[in-house]
Amino acid sequence: MTSSFNAARMAQRFRGFLPVVVDVETGGFDSERHALLEIAAVIVQMDEEGLLRPAPAVSTHVDAFPGSEIDPRSLEVTGIDPSHPFRGALPEREALDHIFRPIRAAMREADCQRAILVGHNAAFDLGFLNAAIRRTAHKRSPFHQFSCFDTVTLGGLAYGQTVLSRVVEASGQRWDAQAAHSAVYDAERTAELFCNVVNRWKQMDDYFHANVAATAGA
Repeated sequence: MTSSFNAARMAQRFRGFLPVVVDVETGGFDSERHALLEIAAVIVQMDEEGLLRPAPAVSTHVDAFPGSEIDPRSLEVTGIDPSHPFRGALPEREALDHIFRPIRAAMREADCQRAILVGHNAAFDLGFLNAAIRRTAHKRSPFHQFSCFDTVTLGGLAYGQTVLSRVVEASGQRWDAQAAHSAVYDAERTAELFCNVVNRWKQMDDYFHANVAATAGA
């Protein structure tokens, strides 16, 4: 359980936004035509020292919406079989409710007004999320409609890399190519990356201010 002190710090850290890492697997690149097939979300929390850490992922497979298209080349990348009887997919509306419910609870706990999507090439994930919200006429999305944090930019800034696998490895974490391109795995690695970059900035900032204080007192 996050203390009220840490909740206040999380709310202040990102101007009332709660960072939530999202990754989607889809049937193509067009959010209006191609099916949303899997979605995973990782809520970002703050510990007692003010450092960020990822919570366990929440995820679900998603039924292709009526009339949607699926490019077979996308399935070759993701390994998803939309017709598999044990896939456990939910209709889009139920899938969104499943993902949004714990995010809204975390927002209340962290005293944040909105969630902000964090993603690697975040516009892609946000585009598919917003398209599903429009199709289902969902009125209770916790996410800001267009603001997001992109770990492509953050990875380029912090580690000089922009491809997710290369940024993850440059940050000192392990990348498993066999597990990649599942929504859960990619969301978990992206969440670790986001936390690493933000924590690295905090530690550098703390070090700078400690040196300034030491110099001033000398």
